[in-house]
Amino acid sequence: MPYVVLALVLLLFAVAAVWIISTRNTFAKLIVKIKEAESGIDVALTKRFDVLTKLLDVTKGYAEHEKEILVKTAEFRSGSTLKEKEQFNSQLSDAFRQISVVAENYPQLTADRSFKELQMSISDVEEHLQAARRAYNGNVSVFNQKLITFPSNVIADSMGLEPIEFFQAQEAKRQDVEMKF
Repeated sequence: MPYVVLALVLLLFAVAAVWIISTRNTFAKLIVKIKEAESGIDVALTKRFDVLTKLLDVTKGYAEHEKEILVKTAEFRSGSTLKEKEQFNSQLSDAFRQISVVAENYPQLTADRSFKELQMSISDVEEHLQAARRAYNGNVSVFNQKLITFPSNVIADSMGLEPIEFFQAQEAKRQDVEMKF
């Protein structure tokens, strides 16, 4: 009989140890997936920057300050927080709006094949950026859910894990877009 009790205690200890290790590994994997998804946002932002830079080069008559905005955003490239990435995204959007204004003033530019191809590339880049944001937010959601649900929250607390912020749209982009024709 004492061997049965000892065997049960050892079995419970082994099951608990396997569960703890498995849960810690799950959190570690989720953190890696979140970092990978954040890197995907970086890749999309870099691609967006590159395409906008090429569009700016093709654009005739652009102002020097518009180019400076893009040059400043190039300094962003690595080591930024999610908030800094949101600001970078905003700066790129502002630069694109400025390029669009210049294009409106030069009808021959909007008819240029290179300009049109770059505009199509921007649309493609925007779709990739949206997909990267969705992937990031999906991974953050899974992580944050595990962080607050019992019993995995016990392990999360012992690891000192904190909820991770979602990538959110800027307030200005949450407003309805006014279309003027």
